[in-house]
Amino acid sequence: MNKSAPNDDLKEAIRISNLKHGGNVYENAKKLNLLPSEIIDASASLVPFDPPPIIMDSLNKEIKNLGFRYYPERNLNDLKEIIGTFHQINPENILPGNGASELITWAGYEASKFGISCIPSPSFVDYERSLNCWNGNFINYELPKNWNNIFPQSFPIEPKGDVIWITNPHNPTGQLWGKNSLEEIIKKYKLVICDEAFLSITPNGEKESLIPLIKKYDNLLILRSLTKIFNIPGLRLGYVIGSSKKLKRWEINRDPWPLNSFAIQAGIDLLSNKKFFEQWTRKIHSWINIEKEKVCEQLSIIENLKVHNSSTNFFLIESKTSLSPNIKYLERKGILLRECTSFRFLDDKWARISLQSRKNNSVLCKEIQNSFRK
Repeated sequence: MNKSAPNDDLKEAIRISNLKHGGNVYENAKKLNLLPSEIIDASASLVPFDPPPIIMDSLNKEIKNLGFRYYPERNLNDLKEIIGTFHQINPENILPGNGASELITWAGYEASKFGISCIPSPSFVDYERSLNCWNGNFINYELPKNWNNIFPQSFPIEPKGDVIWITNPHNPTGQLWGKNSLEEIIKKYKLVICDEAFLSITPNGEKESLIPLIKKYDNLLILRSLTKIFNIPGLRLGYVIGSSKKLKRWEINRDPWPLNSFAIQAGIDLLSNKKFFEQWTRKIHSWINIEKEKVCEQLSIIENLKVHNSSTNFFLIESKTSLSPNIKYLERKGILLRECTSFRFLDDKWARISLQSRKNNSVLCKEIQNSFRK
């Protein structure tokens, strides 16, 4: 549990602030004197397609109408209505946010009131960051490091603590947890926070969503993101689904204008057309099913390298020796992998790779192979 002396608290805060996210394209492009578009970024788990035309139309409409000249709608009712219709739930159970990251911060606020949080690890570092914001106590519970390729799988953790943070599919392993096993977990905790940021990307993932359970359980919070599936991390657009009483408290305490007018309009336009959304996700699922098999096959021929099974568009590799020299070699080639030393219970022998376009996947595999020959 993260109870410690003041000096230890400072050291822990510094450690958390130094933990890395993927997607440091601008920094690496500048270092290599390349355009950001020339970087193959396999460190961030975004789809490799250009954002759909509906996004550009939405942004251009907002510019043409000069909507950005006014303060955005504070209560975000129009966007809540659209999300509610999309998921067939009451808009009062929805709170849009400035990407999932802002909402994770407020989930930490909620979790800190219920006692000790259990974070199945390795896990997304923002969960710890958010709890540290509110002096929340947490324990890290180690997940198994080997699993089969049959998804979904049963959630492997017995109850620990008062609150549990679940990522489905799990980041960084790519395991997909079964809805039925997660419902059993909901019954055993004071609060369950389920991050479904990658679920719509994942083939057959939506079948395991906990959103249909929101009417049944008052102790459930579900985080969703539009960043990954539409490749729009700069727009910062996500939402949380949960108890209306909890979300109203967040709304009172948060910044007055968490979303800008461009993000609001984009969210409304993207989720207003369910037929378009379904066509887009089918395209992504097909890409994952085809490219994942090819990439894993190419990397599996590398001696002393294990490619771990995944349900989604990213997966872990594990080497017998440190991957740091390989990652540095790839960086010099303009290719970014997600090194894993910042994940608890992983070290420099692990890396996470996100699927790219067919062309870039070929380059990626070739250069990873070369990095082991040097």
